[in-house]
Amino acid sequence: MAADPVSQDSFALFHQLADTAWDAIRPSFRQVLAIDNKDSGGFDPVTEADRAAEQAMRALIQDIHPDHGIIGEEFGRSNTDAATQWVLDPIDGTRAFISGVPVWGTLIGRYENGRAASGMMSQGFTGERFFGDRSSAWYKGPDGARQLSTRSCSSLDQAALFCTSTDMFTPAEKATFEAVAQQARMTRFGTDCYAYAMLASGHVDLVIEADLKAYDIAALIPIIEGAGGIVTTWTGDAPENGGRIVAAGDPALHAAVLPLLTLAED
Repeated sequence: MAADPVSQDSFALFHQLADTAWDAIRPSFRQVLAIDNKDSGGFDPVTEADRAAEQAMRALIQDIHPDHGIIGEEFGRSNTDAATQWVLDPIDGTRAFISGVPVWGTLIGRYENGRAASGMMSQGFTGERFFGDRSSAWYKGPDGARQLSTRSCSSLDQAALFCTSTDMFTPAEKATFEAVAQQARMTRFGTDCYAYAMLASGHVDLVIEADLKAYDIAALIPIIEGAGGIVTTWTGDAPENGGRIVAAGDPALHAAVLPLLTLAED
């Protein structure tokens, strides 16, 4: 087994950022909050906790690494030409957050020359952190630290499939998803980034989603790949820019599902 990277310098800043974000978020969770809507045609909630956590993380990065770039959900991009880019989603799963359900997470990713090199998903309320660097992935929580490993599941009819919501799909994407879901052993909804963490932990086999942004997936790619899984777009391309995403714990399952993710119309 690889050495425990919990104390390695490569993840020290990730832990600092996660601590900083949780300090900003803690006073707001399960409290009465003012909620703004970022989507005039639907509902895309944002709270002061989202903004405060991202501002705190950005300030820490800029203080330690002023030459690095930042891509954040709430405050956009800075230093876009930098080879190292930090990709931040302060609260992935704001709908869960405002509902008091602890399946949201703070996503902290690091891109090197456009590729996801390392990432962390931190769930401050439960005290859990999932992190990886594409070669290994780890969990640290109330019950200790352990290396993460996806489980073997090469057949769709034995797979547990997760998706946050079918509301993220166009009609054509929804039809494609439902055709895959009909063949899966079990389909569950509503867990946002936590589904990807559970895939890396060996409890979920497949996550299929669409309309993701870079900050929705950046931190999760190295965790899943470090645990033995695979993440791509529906067309098998690199997932760093988001879009239509499929993550599988077993590369054989990914290979079996990918041909099914074709759209009859767009």
